[in-house]
Amino acid sequence: MSEPDYVRQLTERQQGALPGYLGLEWLEARPGFVKGRFDVKPHHLAPNTFLHAASVIALADSACGYGCIISRPEGSLNFTTIELKSNFLGTTREGGVSVEAKLAHGGRTTQVWDAVVTAEATGKTIALFRCTQMILYPK
Repeated sequence: MSEPDYVRQLTERQQGALPGYLGLEWLEARPGFVKGRFDVKPHHLAPNTFLHAASVIALADSACGYGCIISRPEGSLNFTTIELKSNFLGTTREGGVSVEAKLAHGGRTTQVWDAVVTAEATGKTIALFRCTQMILYPK
């Protein structure tokens, strides 16, 4: 049996939702790992013309959330984010922004994900991101 096409599934899932409106693209997705990106457009920038922190968070949080979806324990229904943190180390005003998200802890009731967001042109880290997801089960 072949591995599901998670990239296609995640891309379809986001249509009409914030990740779709922001133009987030998914390059690789498998249990425990998601890689994605977006091209910087005017709607990703803050009024000060720098990359808006919310654009970076949207990319990192979406990658981690999508990773949680495809890494959920058997019998679970969904998840919700219960904590997130980001350290911003740089910015960009043009080009591409990429993310790699990795599962740091995959428990029955929680998952912890780490993500690194980088400017594609320079390879410099823009942000370090960590979130905790609570796994939801039927009641």
